[in-house]
Amino acid sequence: MKFSDIFKDSNDVNEKNVVGFSSFAIMVVFALVDMLTGIFGKELILQEYIYNSFLFITLGSFGISEIGKVFGKNKKEIK
Repeated sequence: MKFSDIFKDSNDVNEKNVVGFSSFAIMVVFALVDMLTGIFGKELILQEYIYNSFLFITLGSFGISEIGKVFGKNKKEIK
């Protein structure tokens, strides 16, 4: 699969999961850099709203995905 295939309407990739994982990966990188700078005695100055933005994106992406699975099952069972 090519990277451009992700943006097609018919694909096997769940875009919400890709966005959620990317946001989570950025949060992990922030945490690792914060720990490394703490070890070396420096303070990583990070605005709280930036971290919270990634947190909300991560929770929102995975939450929307799970809600879609729950409500999607109910519609299939009714039919």
